[in-house]
Amino acid sequence: MRVAFHFNAADPVSYTCRLIQKALTQQAVLVVCGPMATLQQLDQRLWAVADAAFIPHAGPHAPAHVLAHSPVWLREQLLGDEPAGVLVNLSAHTPVGFERFERLIDVVSPEPADRSAARHRWRDHTAQGRVPQSFDVGAVAT
Repeated sequence: MRVAFHFNAADPVSYTCRLIQKALTQQAVLVVCGPMATLQQLDQRLWAVADAAFIPHAGPHAPAHVLAHSPVWLREQLLGDEPAGVLVNLSAHTPVGFERFERLIDVVSPEPADRSAARHRWRDHTAQGRVPQSFDVGAVAT
């Protein structure tokens, strides 16, 4: 499993939209975990990423037939039925069940509380023998 922390995302929702766009060009399937309010913001932005376009995705309570045709799943927590491709974490904790994914991308804002929580998650990963990568995305416009 590859673990990466993307630090200094001034607008984590916008940054996640860009991550999703890039991943979809590579035919990836993604699950985004985060608090409901953040997922609702992401849901709205994914409908309007480009003029008259949207990124197909399934919200937290989507029925099975929608999930079956969606390359992006939005979840407050992992339920075990998600495709195990890329997990994007917008939560203050690492989602339970993350280990079955090929990649974990932790998006971290420059806010002190968010950075502090990310440090704890980083230490947890290293204690489990994973070697996280660090990317400073602060220079990327959000």
